[in-house]
Amino acid sequence: MKIGVVLPLETDVETGHVVEYAETRAFAMRAEAAGFDSIWIFDHLLYRYPNKPTAGTWEAWTTLAALAEATTRVELGTLVLCNPMRNPAVLAKMAVTLDGVSGGRLILGLGAGWHKPEFDAFGLPFDHRVDRFAEALQIVDPLLRTGQVNFQGAYYSALDCEILPRGPRPAGPPILIAAFGPRMLRLVARHADCWNTAWLGQASGLAKPRAELDAACTQENRDPASLAVTVGVAVDYTGAETPSDPLKALSGSAEEVAAGLYGHAEAGVSHVICSLRPTTDASLSRLAEALSRYRLLAT
Repeated sequence: MKIGVVLPLETDVETGHVVEYAETRAFAMRAEAAGFDSIWIFDHLLYRYPNKPTAGTWEAWTTLAALAEATTRVELGTLVLCNPMRNPAVLAKMAVTLDGVSGGRLILGLGAGWHKPEFDAFGLPFDHRVDRFAEALQIVDPLLRTGQVNFQGAYYSALDCEILPRGPRPAGPPILIAAFGPRMLRLVARHADCWNTAWLGQASGLAKPRAELDAACTQENRDPASLAVTVGVAVDYTGAETPSDPLKALSGSAEEVAAGLYGHAEAGVSHVICSLRPTTDASLSRLAEALSRYRLLAT
């Protein structure tokens, strides 16, 4: 099982600390040096919740392109790109280009989006998100797999579209879709290489969403074994007096976190993506120790 980590990208509204690119880059390079398999970034334009100040963040794709040049080994993932923010045909072209820049290390994480305030603030359509996503996948999927598509839909079109050159991988980078609910899970079964669910702690929380995915695969005549299962796992190093719910976050010693990670491996997860609380160098060092302990358990 591969293990990755989410990078810092957004402003801390409590302290006012702005994460500059140099900090994100340094964190990524420390994660690579520590032996993590992948690095991930969230795709948001802002965070705005009731009775809280707006939190800023840097644009994901620009950052990921820079990290493709800064790193040499780790896979590069988006968790996940918000579909309405980018034209799907252009996004497919961007993905093939970044895959080439990185030497074939991109995991293209896609989703329909969910945080309405950023849609409103940046003038993006929030209606019919799953319908729009379904059309976008009918463009992105064939463009990555074959380099060609001819599609006209209600929301998107790509007429006699072709991607040249094709990039380092014949079928393009793998498509990861984060999905809950029957319609989204059927789109996973229809188009994805990898499925993502989040946020969990112990692997026992995976049983229900995994059963729902299997049902969607049955409806789409897809063998569930042909889909890689990826899980976003929260890792809590805040030291709060009240322990985290073990179904919602891993916490504790390196041995305890390693055991939690090993539980996901035993459940058939192919890739765990760890989101640290807080996202600091100290947390990364603790997770790196747990990573070492996990790999001892897995050998």
